[in-house]
Amino acid sequence: MSAYPSFPSNRPSLVASDVDGTLIGHDERVSARTRSAVSDVVASGTPFVLATGRPPRWIPPVVDGLGFAPFAVCANGAVIYDSATDRVLSAATLGVDLLEWLADLAATVLPGSGLAAERVGASAHDAATPQFVSEPGYEHAWLNPDNTELSGVELLSAPAVKLLVRLPGATSQSMVDALAPHVAGQADLTYSTDNGLVELSASGITKASGLLYLADHLGVDPAYAVAFGDMPNDIPMLSLAGTGVAVENAHPDAKAAADEVTTTNVDDGVAKVLERWWS
Repeated sequence: MSAYPSFPSNRPSLVASDVDGTLIGHDERVSARTRSAVSDVVASGTPFVLATGRPPRWIPPVVDGLGFAPFAVCANGAVIYDSATDRVLSAATLGVDLLEWLADLAATVLPGSGLAAERVGASAHDAATPQFVSEPGYEHAWLNPDNTELSGVELLSAPAVKLLVRLPGATSQSMVDALAPHVAGQADLTYSTDNGLVELSASGITKASGLLYLADHLGVDPAYAVAFGDMPNDIPMLSLAGTGVAVENAHPDAKAAADEVTTTNVDDGVAKVLERWWS
């Protein structure tokens, strides 16, 4: 595919971007150049959406950095969130029976692994729903987790938008290799950090399925969208969009799936591509 595809009105129909490792830098901030480029997209009437592994409650800092409240595909496609109204529009969950089966599978093929789960309520901070729950001894893959510790039985007692399996010292790819032959067709398996953490969602739920939902909601053709990403959980979205763009710091598999590679997230890679059409 050409690096300069022909879109209606010579512009993409929709812009979708991953957040961590793609849209924002290591300081977790939106740069001034990226904010300006995204503002130009929005001012033109073209939808700009986030597509992230983050849950809705981790979207507000990105909204503050962008200066406007976009729709967001959250939890790798399991949750569609309207940040402007703080409403969850759609949630695809793993049922209790499937969660129990996946937990038994993880214990068998990844001995020593720990479990956590993401749940979702009606809004980003639904106080009635403990949203990130983990079993005792679960070793988190990031600093300052906002988790509620539950027993293993309690953790699996309610539907979840994501089940997280953590095995410190392993690579995420090795965990996928161990689990994938068993979960095919039962759940969608991916990862967004190569730090011994994999993420399971309902079967068929990916960032691509979430982007299709939002494209239909917004009345735009995803075949003329441009999407940005950096990790294996971005691959379905990069493949779906008319133009999939990986940042230079992306995982090799994400680069291979993309139509082109821009500069790194800390070098305004997203902004540099958007400035082709909006400058």
